Amino acid sequence: MHTFLGIDFGTSGARAIAIDGGGAILFEARLPYTEQSAATWRAALFELIAKIPANVRRSLRAIAIDGTSATALLCDANNQPLCPPLLYNDARAQAEAISLARIAPSGHAVLSASSSLAKLRWLSKQPEFLRARFLQHQADWLASLLHGKPGISDYHNSLKLGFDPAPMCYPDWLRRLPEAPLLPQVLAPGADIGPVGTEMAERFGLAAGCLVRAGTTDSIAAFLASGANRPGQGVTSLGSTLVLKLLSQKRVDAAQYGIYSHRLGKLWLAGGASNTGGSVLRAFFGDAQLEELGARINPANESGLDYYPLVQPGERFPVNDPDFLPCLTPRPRDDALFLHGLLEGMARIEARGYRLLQELGANPLVSVLTAGGGAKNPTWTALRARIMGVPVQAARFTEAAYGTALLAARGKSLLCCEPAHEESN
Repeated sequence: MHTFLGIDFGTSGARAIAIDGGGAILFEARLPYTEQSAATWRAALFELIAKIPANVRRSLRAIAIDGTSATALLCDANNQPLCPPLLYNDARAQAEAISLARIAPSGHAVLSASSSLAKLRWLSKQPEFLRARFLQHQADWLASLLHGKPGISDYHNSLKLGFDPAPMCYPDWLRRLPEAPLLPQVLAPGADIGPVGTEMAERFGLAAGCLVRAGTTDSIAAFLASGANRPGQGVTSLGSTLVLKLLSQKRVDAAQYGIYSHRLGKLWLAGGASNTGGSVLRAFFGDAQLEELGARINPANESGLDYYPLVQPGERFPVNDPDFLPCLTPRPRDDALFLHGLLEGMARIEARGYRLLQELGANPLVSVLTAGGGAKNPTWTALRARIMGVPVQAARFTEAAYGTALLAARGKSLLCCEPAHEESN
């Protein structure tokens, strides 16, 4: 039996899932982080692999790793980190982002202080930079510990580094920067990088020739886990916030709404994130109340309330206004009616978000798969289906590690009609 391993490095811990060729889960384990550091990540990677039963490890044919988007670290010629990694939400590179605005096209994904290119430019001003040879994302570096070839990335992790996944190359303005020699080689997610190194294979009892494949980001891995693969399919994550992703034949980018598209083979994955979501519900109700009150709601009926549920002022998508005010009044005496109004308000925001993606050129929405804690709420699901007018159901798999395991198993063929060109320096 051939098995495949996906490892997800998220914001609070790492998870490994091993599957067989048919996608059945054979093993899974999770390790929380004590801190976010390269040493912690390396220890978690090795501990998770060691936890896999020996017979599953011996049958592994491929491994892929995902990490948080734009989490980056600087490494020397021996692939050793030179300083602590800059995490996905690190925004210290404000001045560098401003300077990039004079170089990069308007609205580009690198024009944020948290982009990996802004981070690279900030790192270039640090004393350690003199010994730097590689700028690597979290997933890149962890994979390189297994295959032994630093400086290889994928076009999902490299989007915020400035790589253009349409022509599959770095643009000229980026190649001219003094930091350009540190840019990684970019492959398609799922592309073969090479076998696990001999030392690592012997250490963990892996089969000779077990491949390491180019990885992805944690959010894209979660999308891959959902199974969505046709234009017009959306995936909504109902967590503390509301995150939408819509598979499209056309690339959609709109920086003013925080919208940009990741390439999935010949298709594009356009997405945006609203500040509404489960955090609003948690501000008013506990789990038991949500279940009890939800059972009293008829999702076929209108609540008569017109809410825009936010926990504080400020919205980013489908409205871009840092001063946008929540609307949570009038509040009825009946808590079930109040919850009904909150759920309807969130469903209208979701529908408006998908409409905006379509107005900007994405394919019409045909169905929605749901991930996150809210996927388990049948009342919310029925409300959303009524308001959006398309079938809505929970995704069978939602763990990013499962999506990365699928990437390990199927390689580039998982990416919805993979293009002919697969790599660029």
